[in-house]
Amino acid sequence: MLSRLRSSRLLRVLLALVAVGFLGYGLVRNHEETAAAISQLSWWSLGGSYLSVMAGIGVMVLAWRAVLAGMGSPLPLGSTARVFFVGQLGKYVPGSVWAYAAMIELGRDHDVPPRRMFGSVSLALLISLGCALLVAAVTLRETMTQAWYLLALIPVIAVCLHPAVLTFGLNLALRIARQEPLGQGRLLGGRAVLLAVALTVTGWLLYGPHLLLPMADLGASGASLYPVAVGAYALAWATGIITVIVPAGIGVREGALVLALAPVLDSPRALVAAVVSRVMFTLADLSWAGIGFLWGRLSGPAGQREESGEPETSVST
Repeated sequence: MLSRLRSSRLLRVLLALVAVGFLGYGLVRNHEETAAAISQLSWWSLGGSYLSVMAGIGVMVLAWRAVLAGMGSPLPLGSTARVFFVGQLGKYVPGSVWAYAAMIELGRDHDVPPRRMFGSVSLALLISLGCALLVAAVTLRETMTQAWYLLALIPVIAVCLHPAVLTFGLNLALRIARQEPLGQGRLLGGRAVLLAVALTVTGWLLYGPHLLLPMADLGASGASLYPVAVGAYALAWATGIITVIVPAGIGVREGALVLALAPVLDSPRALVAAVVSRVMFTLADLSWAGIGFLWGRLSGPAGQREESGEPETSVST
């Protein structure tokens, strides 16, 4: 399947349309519930929520870019946007492999070896999960004491980011997938990990207003509103990621978000905030995919080599 995807432009277009179709289906299948939720909020609140998500996603992609560069494949911003944002549409297709497959094949267009792309996406996801749980632990102390099993993952993830453990884990995953390992050398320096962590935490903080504004519109108030907004979404996202049986955490994330918002909103109003959150992220994913496609078209694979300073021969690891 991947070899056909690599050689057929038509198949790539069809798969992109399928992803957009599933994304659109996710928006319209509960349109009455969505419309009812949106009608309870002001337009400035909705606009601010959307911009918050756009900003957060924009910073998150820089974290992945830092990981990929640290592994030896620096990409300019245009190529980064195309590979990441267009590839991420695959998460809306049922099955957990489509986003990976899309990013791997788009990465080939910019001379990023498949194993390195797989490794960078996996590491960025691991860092994001660890940071999300850490942010939730700091901002939702009472809630997280009840979810101690999630707190237990934080030190496990920290250990997994050690270079030796990291190398072993990724090579094991590649062997299970019947792919050649990345090698036994150091895959990622500490500076790249710290940069990715700093950017990821910044991204989580930027996501906060996307819930804060609707929550305020719905009557929530208090000095703890922003920390609760940041932590609630971080916890909900982490829960959705850990629950891999549904595409993009659909349903699971909303349920976790309603529970996390319980200290400041009752269930009906928390559900409104959760629905708005899902809509804003879906719209932002679609917006960034369009931006990434156009930006990538303008920069092109050749621009990637010139801007990154890499030679025109492809990297083998």
